[in-house]
Amino acid sequence: MASLKYSRQREAIKDYLSSVTTHPTADTVYMHIKEEFPNISLGTVYRNLNLLADIGEAIKITTPDGGDRFDARTNPHYHFYCKCCKRMIDMDFDHMDKINHLASESFDGQIESHTMLFYGICGDCLRKS
Repeated sequence: MASLKYSRQREAIKDYLSSVTTHPTADTVYMHIKEEFPNISLGTVYRNLNLLADIGEAIKITTPDGGDRFDARTNPHYHFYCKCCKRMIDMDFDHMDKINHLASESFDGQIESHTMLFYGICGDCLRKS
């Protein structure tokens, strides 16, 4: 792959993603980045977020409400999506590699990684109801 040309806008997007744990949508990133780059377009934010995901510097998470979320935390972990408040929450498990191994036992091929998204109601929403 050819080397990627440096972009101040892309760097600002990456920095913003790294500063939050909320798994923002492209629209949310756009609203924050627009403060520093008033002339940036939503399309530029989308392209850069997708590029960061393509090169492994972010994770793109497709949610049931149709909006993609982005996460700068690229180490293996799972996500929980709250059906009430629409929050995306990081989840950590000790046995993620074991799941790859178990799946490989019943699959004719080589499994290298996986993603998993849990759905339900978060503790905050349960306490409110």
